Amino acid sequence: MTDDKWSFESEAIRMHQTNKRLFVLCVILIIALFVSNGAWVFYESQFVDEIQIEQEVDTGDGDAYVNGIGDLNYGEGETKGK
Repeated sequence: MTDDKWSFESEAIRMHQTNKRLFVLCVILIIALFVSNGAWVFYESQFVDEIQIEQEVDTGDGDAYVNGIGDLNYGEGETKGK
């Protein structure tokens, strides 16, 4: 009967050590996640995206264009939109 008691205690100690190691591993992985995300944000912030759009608009008679309100005008005062 005493062997069963010692066997249980040794298993409990091993389980406690295993749980402690797994907890430390989880903490290390969480820290590694934050470090890798921080490194990625730092890397991506080094690049500056500059977009330049040039557009020529000819607003002669019969040409369609968008006015300031968002309506689509078809030349002679005819408006469709929104």
